[in-house]
Amino acid sequence: MNALGTQLVLELKNCNPVLLDDLPYIRNALLEAAEKTGATIIGQSFHQFSPQGVTGVVAIAESHLCIHTWPEFGYAAVDIFTCGEGFKPREAAKMVVESLQSKEHSITEIARGVLPELAEVPTH
Repeated sequence: MNALGTQLVLELKNCNPVLLDDLPYIRNALLEAAEKTGATIIGQSFHQFSPQGVTGVVAIAESHLCIHTWPEFGYAAVDIFTCGEGFKPREAAKMVVESLQSKEHSITEIARGVLPELAEVPTH
């Protein structure tokens, strides 16, 4: 199947709640996952909620990695999207799962931009 991009939707349960509320840790985890798996980082934005929780996005030339955490439930929602070459989104997902110490997780992969005209494009 030819698609413009791949989106990984991560459901991270039973995570370390202390880590889920640590903005510098979350930022570093996403930046490291992007850097070590071949992404080209072009921007970032993170926010600490009160009384708890973190949201953030790492913009990459290939698209993005983003997260929203609920420390009180030990839960994080993570989205990794790529439409470029060289970036390894599945490896980035594995790194994020490990960094948040998720004991129960699922990863759903979605092909994005599946267009009829892409079927006619020759692959090399």
